[in-house]
Amino acid sequence: MSLASHLPPIGIGQRLRIWSIIVRTGLSERIAYRGDFALGTLMRFLPIITQIFLWGAIFNAVASDAGAERDDSQRIGGFNFPDMVAYFLLTMIARAFSSMPGLASGIASQVRQGEIKKYLIQPIDLIGFLLLSRISHKLAYYVVATLPFAFVFFLCRGFFVAGFPPPHVFVAFLGSLLMGFLIGFFLEASIGMISFWLLEVNSLLLIFMLFSFFLSGHMFPLTLLPESVASVVNLLPLKYLAYFPAAVFLNKIPEDELATEMLIEAAWLTFFIVACRFMYSRGIRRYSGFGG
Repeated sequence: MSLASHLPPIGIGQRLRIWSIIVRTGLSERIAYRGDFALGTLMRFLPIITQIFLWGAIFNAVASDAGAERDDSQRIGGFNFPDMVAYFLLTMIARAFSSMPGLASGIASQVRQGEIKKYLIQPIDLIGFLLLSRISHKLAYYVVATLPFAFVFFLCRGFFVAGFPPPHVFVAFLGSLLMGFLIGFFLEASIGMISFWLLEVNSLLLIFMLFSFFLSGHMFPLTLLPESVASVVNLLPLKYLAYFPAAVFLNKIPEDELATEMLIEAAWLTFFIVACRFMYSRGIRRYSGFGG
């Protein structure tokens, strides 16, 4: 049991002030090196140029093999060329929400070095602190990235041939982004919690990143997978990190399946919240606060 559990309970007003301080501190840390942060953000847009040329070459090659010229009626995995470019633009947004660089390794480092004991003697929850820190990181990122995103999407507006989705689909898209952020956070935090037992999680994290890169739809639409493989991949939560939000926006999810898919995503989110909390509560019971 942590010493913080013996402290007097704090009120809602005090808790909100603590949360606001955490968010402001996180924002200050992120913008301390503004030039480096802005340059790193802008560099994230370069891969989309590669994707446009790569998939243009792929569609040209397929059309050439068929003895025809490339046109928008040609489809690969249910996507024509404009759809494919729009898809990668949207997955770039989805991954900006769901990616959590350094989260699991940071938790493991704190456990290994004994720094985690400060959360056991203060009325600050580790998971809540990390979540608020990530929110501040995302806020700082989008403050810098909003204009570049808007500029890139304006230049590529011709690829969104289906136009803007209906209001209910757009609401589902926003909901999928929010849940994707939370799934990404609690999934990777759960990996970090394994450090209470293994101390070092870098190997597990590398395996997760490899699977996530291929099976989240970040590299290619999941509809390109063979049906036998896709049926298994669609049971995993990874598709909600990139593929699903993009597919929702592009109306690639049938209307009669959209609500069900959103409920499944919410169920996965609930699972990872419970798993993360359970692993943390079990982990601190066997934690020894050396170092730090």
